[in-house]
Amino acid sequence: MDEIEYVWSVLGGDAALTTRVARAARPEVLEARLPVRALASACVGACALAAAELAARRAAPGGVPAVRVDDGAVAAAFTSERHLRIGGREPVSFAPLSRLWRTADGWVRTHANYPHHRARLLAALGLARDTEDARAVDAVGSLLAGLPARSVEETVYAAGGAAVALRTPEEWAASEQGRAVAGRPLVERGVLDASPARTFAPVPPSAGALLPAAGLRVLDLTRVIAGPVATRTLALLGADVLRVDPPGLPELPDQHVDTGFGKRSATLELTCDQAAFEELLGAADVVVTGYRPGSLDRFGLSPRALAARRPGLVVARLSAWGAYGPWAGRRGFDSLVQVGTGIAALEGTADRPGALPAQALDHGTGYLLAAGVLRALTEQSRHGGSRYVGVALARTAAWLSAGPAPDGASGAGRPHGVGGPSTMGTGSGARLVRAAGDAGGPGDAGDAGGPGASPWLRERESPLGRLRYALPPVRFEGGPTDWERAPGPWGADAARWV
Repeated sequence: MDEIEYVWSVLGGDAALTTRVARAARPEVLEARLPVRALASACVGACALAAAELAARRAAPGGVPAVRVDDGAVAAAFTSERHLRIGGREPVSFAPLSRLWRTADGWVRTHANYPHHRARLLAALGLARDTEDARAVDAVGSLLAGLPARSVEETVYAAGGAAVALRTPEEWAASEQGRAVAGRPLVERGVLDASPARTFAPVPPSAGALLPAAGLRVLDLTRVIAGPVATRTLALLGADVLRVDPPGLPELPDQHVDTGFGKRSATLELTCDQAAFEELLGAADVVVTGYRPGSLDRFGLSPRALAARRPGLVVARLSAWGAYGPWAGRRGFDSLVQVGTGIAALEGTADRPGALPAQALDHGTGYLLAAGVLRALTEQSRHGGSRYVGVALARTAAWLSAGPAPDGASGAGRPHGVGGPSTMGTGSGARLVRAAGDAGGPGDAGDAGGPGASPWLRERESPLGRLRYALPPVRFEGGPTDWERAPGPWGADAARWV
């Protein structure tokens, strides 16, 4: 079983449809010790196939459109934040206090890109929140050098910050959270009630690009990368995506631009504007959440509570560590999950932990989540029922690393570590196509940020200035090739459906 067949089986798809996928392989992109390129292409390929399947379900008969996955386009999309230019300016990447630190007995990774996480990190270490960055780096480095890594992890977490101690793959696998994650499917799927089958309005194939999510309303309650990548993909496919954030917790500006294509952005304070939220929910088809499991429950935003108020809903939930186990309520980001699950140890050296060539857990999980939503919509049109889809960065990390597939899950019994660079497309599923003769061949695919990546980039004007950005990698015959809407300012739109 090749990788796209595995992902498609986890999504509950018809195995015969994987023959509709062809992959243009470019071995020079996303190079790493772990097979990141295979994971990335499998996630994008499964998402594109789910989009093509839904398009066939809604359009005139003619079969599922052919899907083509190009490793070059996938690599550019998985490093989209590095390609982004806003008025010619490079985006801000990691903040000074978001980094690896040597400790008394190993290493710890902190994440302090958001001001409130920076403040909590400094407070946990007894430093003033207004400490200037250069002084803060020196002070934090000196303090952590004398402390055990796991003590730092617990202290910062208890203060509401984000820090994770480096673990080896064996240490993670032996941990209670590691065991809990390994026992779950790559994509969790469930039926929440017995709502009637969804009835779609047909999508005329002659009306421009075939948009399988046209007419659907997606309420986007996500932040950072993975969740916004999922909803950005649904927007590409025609959905009306409204991202809603708390007014006092703005998204990082450059991150908002990178993942804001195709969407509108509004603010809403749930503690004060419950009626406004209920009005949005009452007309939504899909709700996607990306906050820590349990953190939204006090607002009645658990999957079952949402479906009870809006029968027929698809509820998609993203978490860092999984919605189960002792770390279910912990904050997490791609960089932290790489460190905690052993990936940083595998990609590093004896002297220093390493990292994947992209935030592949974020991007890959985002495409898995979008694929799960698309498949849920297709299943609703056949069998009805409010639907639940769940993914976790740590579970995607487990797939990337070595180990047995969870018993009872689709694909059980196969190794869930992604196959080597040449394995995808060699089985009965996706067809492997050499890309040398294609426009934008291997010499043009380039590495992250290089000028050779131009076949996968585009420029356009926006309310925020002229943008250079990575094109979407999700492609199928007759489908869209770019977002209709450029990102606008964060929170500038009304909190209502068009």
